[in-house]
Amino acid sequence: MFSHSLQLNATPLSVADVFRRQLDGHPRAWIFASATLALGGDFSHYRSEMGLDDARTACWDSPFDYNGHALLYVPKKLPDPNSDEHTRAVVAASLPLIRASGGRTFVLFTTLRAMRLAHQLLSEEFRRHALRFPLLLQGERPRSELLERFRRLRDAVLVGSASFWEGVDVRGDALSLVVIDKLPFAPPDDPVLAARLESLEREGRNPFLDYQLPRAVISLKQGAGRLIRDETDRGVLVICDPRLFSRPYGRRILASLPPMKLARELDKVLLFIAAAQKPPGGSPAGAQDGSRSVVSGRAGRAGS
Repeated sequence: MFSHSLQLNATPLSVADVFRRQLDGHPRAWIFASATLALGGDFSHYRSEMGLDDARTACWDSPFDYNGHALLYVPKKLPDPNSDEHTRAVVAASLPLIRASGGRTFVLFTTLRAMRLAHQLLSEEFRRHALRFPLLLQGERPRSELLERFRRLRDAVLVGSASFWEGVDVRGDALSLVVIDKLPFAPPDDPVLAARLESLEREGRNPFLDYQLPRAVISLKQGAGRLIRDETDRGVLVICDPRLFSRPYGRRILASLPPMKLARELDKVLLFIAAAQKPPGGSPAGAQDGSRSVVSGRAGRAGS
């Protein structure tokens, strides 16, 4: 009998070689389908990650009318996303939109610390302005229960983190505003990430452009995908990160998002919200999750 135990876990820096062996050992067709495999129509990152050197790829436009039904808002004059003032600025930018939308909001954060601070600040602001929107926080209840309550209330504001960036489906007018605090770059102190970046440097590759940026874009697309879930959905996506315009890579990120109209002024967003709250009649139709991209291949030749 031992009073203490020790468990060791190993994480491969790359699954490409492991997956190639899997492909070679099972001669069959493989199809990979998702709305977030491609970056601006380019599958290079996913193919490299999975070892699918010869895979055939295809990407189709979404059936959703993003240009007419959705708006991307990037507020001006936001502080640096790594500063202490940033979360307060996100809450301040969100408040007029939450009020105009009648709640019906996801406010998503890249860290639990920022999520908890934002929940506290929103609670104070709701009390100060006598706003009666139900305020839900990730972790207070199981995710499925929170989502069910959010759908049922139809005017709630849900503050969440990683658990609500993907695999969450709220169709119809219960959700019309998604606020994302900043670009979801992985924390630099993650030991697995640090080892992967060192490995890429040894290979003569650019760790930021070849790994960190594509991963952040994929995560951002997943978070943005919470907004439009049906052909009749309408809403606003808010990304509170000035790097979309202050950094050269911002243009690449914007090009990878759904083709929404872009706004930088609050008054234009409020006009859009007011118009979106008067949609044509009709019940929401069951539709799919945005655009679908596909990587397909045949085993035995690494996705040929």
